[in-house]
Formats: sequence, structure tokens, C-alpha cells
Amino acid sequence: MNIEQARFNMIEQQIRPTNVSAPEVLELLGIVKRENFFPATQVSLAFMDTGLPLAGGVVSLSPKLEARIVQEVATKKTDSVLVIGADSGYLAALLAHQARHVTVMEAMPEIKNLAQSNIAKNGITNVDVQWGDALQNANFATFDVIVVTGSLESLPESLQGQLNVGGRLFVVVGKAPVMTAKLISRESELFFNTTSLFETSVPALSQVTPASTFTL
Repeated sequence: MNIEQARFNMIEQQIRPTNVSAPEVLELLGIVKRENFFPATQVSLAFMDTGLPLAGGVVSLSPKLEARIVQEVATKKTDSVLVIGADSGYLAALLAHQARHVTVMEAMPEIKNLAQSNIAKNGITNVDVQWGDALQNANFATFDVIVVTGSLESLPESLQGQLNVGGRLFVVVGKAPVMTAKLISRESELFFNTTSLFETSVPALSQVTPASTFTL
């Protein structure tokens, strides 16, 4: 398998046609190696337009959705980022290359350990993967960017409250088979702007709550 050719095809045939055109995002997809976040048995599948099974029934996001998320939240080097749902760790790694720091909250121990291992193996030092349910145990630390990797039936107001002014929140809201990806921007202390980006369908965010709480 020619991995670089597969990566090129992924970018040009899957990702660019789905309204991902920001040069910095397309370049980033060549820097952060997606195949490094999956086992050897899945390397040939890592560039396909599909999610891949991880552990505990969790399925990863597709490459084009990961790229679209990175483009929409437009992370800057001064930003602090919260990712709710660790996935394979690849999305957090992409965001980490653009951000000051990324905190990942994951409620399933197997996925937390998988993402933490992948982040470490790829030499990424500005990502902290923690075990906890960020929706149930939120302590209202604030962030410039928040990304929810699984769908929610509705958006908790507490998540919006964790955005700094000028911050952006990406979330997929609704029920299968039709859900809506939304970008919520905090314009001021009291005003939020919500933009519906596109229709999609992704697995629900795990709501498993561990016995202990967390602190940020």
C-alpha cells in the first residue's frame, strides 16, 4: 500500500470536495499522520470515507468530518481547547497543532487509554487526556474552543457557559437519521450566535459516568 498516495486521495477526493478548502487545514492533514492513530490491521482503512471501530463499541469519526470540524472552529495558537469524547486521539492531535493546549475528557476508560497512548506515541505534548464525563461533572472552566465528538439530542446550556467570549463550540445535535452540525459562537457575555453548518449523522456521545469526578 502506498500510504502517501492514499493520503493524497483522501484529501483530494473526500475532504476537499466537502467544503474543506482552508490551506492550513489541508496542510495539517499531511503533517498529522492519521494512520498512526489506528492499529496495524486498520492502516489500510484509515484513509477511507468511514468511521472505524475503536473499543467498547465506539466508532471513530470519518476523516472528512474531522477535517471539517478543524476548519469550522478555526483554532489559534493562543486558544485553549476542550474536546469532549476522545475518539482515537487524532482530532485532538490536529487541534493541538493549532492551539496552545487541548484538554480531552473521555468517560470510557478504554477509549481514554487508547487516545492517551496514541497522543504520546506521536510526540504531542500539549494534550491532556482525562477520564470523566464532562457533561455530568462540568466545573465551568472556560475555553476558547469546545468540540463534542458525539451527537447530543439537545445542547446543555452549561456547555455554552464554558465558552470564553469570542469562543466557538462545535456540536452535532438531533436524532438519527438526520442530525445538524452546529457552530455556536459567544459574541459577548450574554449573546450567542448559532450557525447550522450541515446535516450529518454520528453516534451519540457516551454518557457513561465514572465513579469519580474531575477537575481542570
